[in-house]
Amino acid sequence: MKKLMESYVREIFAISQRGDAREESYYATLKDFLDTVARALNRTIQITVLPKPTEAGNPDFRIWDGAYRVIGYIEAKAPGAKLDQVEESEQLQRYRHTFPNLILTDFYEFRLYRNGVLLERALLARFFIPKALKTAPPVEQVEKLTQLFKTFFSFTLLSSLTAEDLARELARRTRFLRDDVIRPELAEQVKQKRGDLYGFYEAFQKHLIAGLTEAQFTDLYAQTITYGLFAARTRAEGQFNRKAAYDLIPSTIGILRDVFQFISLGKPSPQMETIVDDIAAVLNAADVQAILTQYYRQGKGDDPHPAFLRDFPGRVRP
Repeated sequence: MKKLMESYVREIFAISQRGDAREESYYATLKDFLDTVARALNRTIQITVLPKPTEAGNPDFRIWDGAYRVIGYIEAKAPGAKLDQVEESEQLQRYRHTFPNLILTDFYEFRLYRNGVLLERALLARFFIPKALKTAPPVEQVEKLTQLFKTFFSFTLLSSLTAEDLARELARRTRFLRDDVIRPELAEQVKQKRGDLYGFYEAFQKHLIAGLTEAQFTDLYAQTITYGLFAARTRAEGQFNRKAAYDLIPSTIGILRDVFQFISLGKPSPQMETIVDDIAAVLNAADVQAILTQYYRQGKGDDPHPAFLRDFPGRVRP
């Protein structure tokens, strides 16, 4: 593992010496490093590197198994970034609140947050050495970083969620979908008067709610996606993901099927696709039938499905 990490540090150093390196210049090297570390730890992963047009949206890397399980996220900052300040920024606070398994790195130091709390940290190499001495720094905390990655890759979502837990987890991600993905994407599309979200916005105004504002639409659309995933999950047998949702939504709910024709079968932005996949992963891990039965036994109605959904919207509000 030490040789692997030494090779990674040399590559990071080489990129930094070009003089024109941006944060994104290091992404490919970090991706290859993560792939190699995972193989060394006998972990099967897939990595999605997300485009970063703005500060809004998801962290830079999504780590998953390529099917149903989202392992975690990584947010990368330029080498030498002051991570003490970054971790307290509004952006990182949103990420830490939304994503339960998150790494923050400047490519030399790695910090692992579990449910928003700093769990482990490891300094692989010191940034000031390549900056001041123009040489690749020696690797240091190899064992600590190895353990950090073991902890990160071993994360799984709990299947023993209560109804309260599930509503809370869905609400966190729905808020993020609304505020950090749909809102900025819609604002840009409204300016251009074109785009998939803009088309749905106009359709919702025409067929559902006249005079619907952008803020109202972003809230309604985000909740519609989560509702649709939940409804589809209750009908799923076996594993469940975003792409399976469309076939599981009743044909009688026309507007929901229209939304999921785009979400499941169309081409949503990478940012939207990622957070919707994350919501689907939570639902895939949860024992939804047991949760609905819990609602029924608590006397919340003969049909526990809408009872759960009635409790959900208030949790989405800030």
